[in-house]
Amino acid sequence: MFELRLQCPQSQVDTISDALMALDALSVSLEDADANTDQEQALFGEPDMPEPATGWLRSQVIALFASEALAQEASRLLSAQEFFYQCVLCSVTQLPEQDWVRLTQSQFEPVPITPDFWVVPSWHEPPEAAHWVLRLDPGLAFGTGTHPTTRMCLRFIAHNPPIGRRVLDYGCGSGILAIGAAMFGASSVDAVDIDPDAIMSAQANALANRVTLRAGLPELAHGLYALVVANILAAPLKVLAPLLCSHLASGGTLLLAGILERQAEEIKTAYEPHLALAVADCQEGWVLMQGSSL
Repeated sequence: MFELRLQCPQSQVDTISDALMALDALSVSLEDADANTDQEQALFGEPDMPEPATGWLRSQVIALFASEALAQEASRLLSAQEFFYQCVLCSVTQLPEQDWVRLTQSQFEPVPITPDFWVVPSWHEPPEAAHWVLRLDPGLAFGTGTHPTTRMCLRFIAHNPPIGRRVLDYGCGSGILAIGAAMFGASSVDAVDIDPDAIMSAQANALANRVTLRAGLPELAHGLYALVVANILAAPLKVLAPLLCSHLASGGTLLLAGILERQAEEIKTAYEPHLALAVADCQEGWVLMQGSSL
């Protein structure tokens, strides 16, 4: 297996990706060339915000080919095209032979949320200490229990079970938080996301965990909820403040995650017209913020 890595501006991402697939690439993926720098960008598409872009201002395009000859030929042909202007060929490298399924599985171990509540991939036996087990495998949607924001949300739900309450998981990804709420006694759970793959993932994961929830596009959310949880990113959370708070029942709890410690004050300010927020938990530079409606 050979990897061809290119860098191109956002405007050329679709053209380059389509060309690579036409040149027999086995797969094409994108990364932010400015990841882990001050120029890193979040791509999102929430209500009142632009549609998600197809790539970053400076995108890394990674294509996999079955042979070095195919990768080199693709790089040669692309370099000769007019649309390759401002694009850069970074490298053609051989990838070591791997049992990709086994390698992927080895990266996902059971994750403790509390001493007796664990997120466990399907290929693992639950630890003896696990009284509550949420089965979840890595997939197309965000949320496997490994990220600090997910763990903090689940820990809050476990310590404050929404027994008999109506719950909204906004930006549900894999559905992990919605499933956790259902496991801990919620009377009904709505899980919404803008990504159709996430909706299908949430439905499949709910079925695997033998819980009931409704998953769909954001329009599915209606009425008031005793618990509203949104684990996304700070920028869309600020824009979504009026919408999320409009779904919060009197005396209900709003739970926000996907927020870096340095972003906590700006999130507090964005929500001040609606309710007061406070940091409820913090882990590895991320914070969980909680507020209650009057």
